[in-house]
Amino acid sequence: MPTAAPSSTAAVARELVSLCRAGKYLDAVASLYSKDIVSVEAIDSPQKPAEMRGIDAIRGKNERWVENNEIHSAQTTGPFVGEDQFAVRYEFDFTPKASGQRIRLSEMGLYTVKDGKIVREQFFYHMPSA
Repeated sequence: MPTAAPSSTAAVARELVSLCRAGKYLDAVASLYSKDIVSVEAIDSPQKPAEMRGIDAIRGKNERWVENNEIHSAQTTGPFVGEDQFAVRYEFDFTPKASGQRIRLSEMGLYTVKDGKIVREQFFYHMPSA
């Protein structure tokens, strides 16, 4: 039988969801992420490599997301908490400013927590309107 998730994982998970629901993505990075964070996206591109390391790279990635997209709506579901990991489902309706093409994105984020900080995030996408 599984044991209960450590309170630090559950607490980090609840705080991340709370900040995301409030649209405070950069606050979440500043307060919850390890300085050695690893972020893995599902898609690799010249503008954004699939894997990024370090708090500065992740902060920059999130700043670019906020600056380069008009977000029409965002929903956050979860967290779904395990022993040292948790998952969050995100639903975004947004328009990239560069293309003007409206997109609906469903995304799962899998987060790993160590010593009360998020040390890894990995994303999985479903884009029905792309």
